Amino acid sequence: MPLGDQLGSGVWGFAMTAENWALAASVFLVGLAAGFLGGLCTILRPMQAAMSGREFRGFMETFLRYAGNGLGQAYNLAWSGGTTIAAIVALVLLWDDPGSASFVLTAIGLAVVIVGILVVSNVWKTPQYNVILGWDPEAMPPGWEAGRQRYFTINWLQLVATWAAFALFLSALVVNG
Repeated sequence: MPLGDQLGSGVWGFAMTAENWALAASVFLVGLAAGFLGGLCTILRPMQAAMSGREFRGFMETFLRYAGNGLGQAYNLAWSGGTTIAAIVALVLLWDDPGSASFVLTAIGLAVVIVGILVVSNVWKTPQYNVILGWDPEAMPPGWEAGRQRYFTINWLQLVATWAAFALFLSALVVNG
C-alpha cells in the first residue's frame, strides 16, 4: 500500500482527504465557539441576569477587557477566522462537484457562520458592547435591562448559529466520508 494511502486512511476506515481535513478543522473550530457560547448562555447569563445594573456593568467591563485582548482576542479570532477559512478551503476542494451533499452542507454552514457569527458580531454585538460600556455604573440609564436583554438575545442567536454550523459541517464531513 502506498504511503499516501496509509496516511489517508483515518480512523474507522474514513479517508482523510484534504477536503476532510478542512471539514474536520471547520467542525473543531466552530465546536470551540459552540461550547463557549453554550457556557456563556447557560451558565454566565443566568448569573448576569441576577446582577444589579452596577454589578452587570462592572462584570462586562472586566469580561470584555479579557475577551478583547491577549489570549481572549486570539481565541476569538482563531475560531471565527479559522472556521471561515477552513470552510472556504473545503468548498474550494469540493468545487469539482458543487451539487454534492458535502458541498451544499458546507456552503450553508459557511453562510450561517458569515451571517450568524461575523455579521451579527460586527453589526449588533460589538455596538451593544459599546453601549454597555458607555453606561455609568453609578447612574445606570433607564431601560438598561432592555440593553442587557438585547445582549443576551444576541448571544442566544450566536449559540444557535454555531450549533447549526457545527451540525452542518459535521454532516458534510460524514457524507464526504
